[in-house]
Amino acid sequence: MLKSQRHQIILEQLRSEGAVRVSTLAEAMDVDPVTVRRDLAELERTGKLRRVHGGAVARESTPASDGVPDDTARRIAEAAAKFVPEGSVLFLGPGTLTSEVVPYLQTHTHLTVITNALNAAWSIARHGRHTLHVIGGQVASDFGIYGDPEPLRRVRADRVILEATGLDAEKGLTHDDRDGASLARALFSLSTQVIVVLSPERVGRAGALFIAPAGEVDVLITGREAETSALWDLSELGVRIVLT
Repeated sequence: MLKSQRHQIILEQLRSEGAVRVSTLAEAMDVDPVTVRRDLAELERTGKLRRVHGGAVARESTPASDGVPDDTARRIAEAAAKFVPEGSVLFLGPGTLTSEVVPYLQTHTHLTVITNALNAAWSIARHGRHTLHVIGGQVASDFGIYGDPEPLRRVRADRVILEATGLDAEKGLTHDDRDGASLARALFSLSTQVIVVLSPERVGRAGALFIAPAGEVDVLITGREAETSALWDLSELGVRIVLT
């Protein structure tokens, strides 16, 4: 089979499934897995996909968050997706980093995703792999859908992935946006595992509106460029730190 034919098969499967696996492609095309990995590497260089462990996912067009380098955003998003168990219920909040998580969820066989992020909902619905529930309200400039936060307190989720303005050991988890802060406060009342994805420069910083004490954050996923002293203080409070 010609390389161009293999590339076409890979891209067609990505369009329909949102993700491809090396082992499945190797069997379907009757080639060695090394050949498939080489094809995926070439397609990644041309911007057509993103490689992940064991395969690749469709590349979304969302820009990196607040000047965060694309590679940093990708690493944070990929790490966050690994915290979501197969078959679980996930609440995915709005934000550019959280939307970057969506392609990496396509490697899961099935999830139930609840979100108030319009761009994330569109990406999940387009691939049709997971059960999707969208929280209603008015759409804001960050593509978040905001309404009465009270119904959120009745949501059942195994994991919550949130993005915020800052996380500091003393000042807690904070947000500059009123609707974003209100949403996050409601989600903290669910007594489930809260995973915060944050660009490195926001660690040790504070926004205008308080959400929750830093010690209530279960997992912080950020870039390895984050300030060491701020990370140490958060770790002392029991926050699990994942550096990418």
